[in-house]
Amino acid sequence: MKLGVILGLDLDIRDAFKKLADIDIHTCQLNCWDARYFTYEMAEQVREASKEFDIEITALWCGWSGPAVWDFYSGPATLGLVPSKYRGTRLKELKKGSDFAVEIGVDKMITHVGFIPEIPTSDEYIQLLPVLKGLAEYVKSNKQYFLFETGQETPVTLLRTIEEIGTGNLGINLDPANLILYGKANPVDALDVFGKYVMGVHGKDGDYPTDGKNLGEEKRIGDGKVNYPLFIQKLRAVGYDGAITIEREIHGEKQIEDIVYSKKYLEKLIKTI
Repeated sequence: MKLGVILGLDLDIRDAFKKLADIDIHTCQLNCWDARYFTYEMAEQVREASKEFDIEITALWCGWSGPAVWDFYSGPATLGLVPSKYRGTRLKELKKGSDFAVEIGVDKMITHVGFIPEIPTSDEYIQLLPVLKGLAEYVKSNKQYFLFETGQETPVTLLRTIEEIGTGNLGINLDPANLILYGKANPVDALDVFGKYVMGVHGKDGDYPTDGKNLGEEKRIGDGKVNYPLFIQKLRAVGYDGAITIEREIHGEKQIEDIVYSKKYLEKLIKTI
């Protein structure tokens, strides 16, 4: 397994790649929440910088515009493609992201699609499926895989959704902390449910929610509830040998410090397990 970091796509992209190389990290997921960056000029800068610093881009993590409230009350009404009022714009942005990924030579695109409904016979779920299938087919036309970021639905719901869409190019970007932060599952056990679909993994940690409105608290790797020794062992058991992409949702020097710590922590586990 290789180790990487989530890298934000912005005007200082060369500097961002250099910072990764400086801490001896050579894979990343490129993350963008602003479709205005999806230009030919930016793609050229990304290609040049990734080549210059020998950094492999394993996936494009594609965000979308509009409101985004990361809690249990407003989240279902604002996040991803589940809320119908934002679908049109967000579908266009995700398709533009897929086209940008072609330009930078990346064959995997990831996003949060929102709180996928748990009840498969509900109108909301039934109406969402063709939306997701249409997006998956567009991504497939670009010879890419579409990956669901975990967290906002149970593993069984995500498995059912992938099976029912059935386009053959669907996978999962398993964020073990998200499953805990949203109180949806133990990430080690989740691999028993959907392990064969895992095509990307985040290195992140956190605690379970302690009230009914707010997510749990994200933590530095090793300080939360993800059992990383067992998690890595289970990833190997299901045949995953791709990158673990470190994510730390804070800013400033402490973020860099925690990323370096996480790199050393995970390197040790990967070597010994």
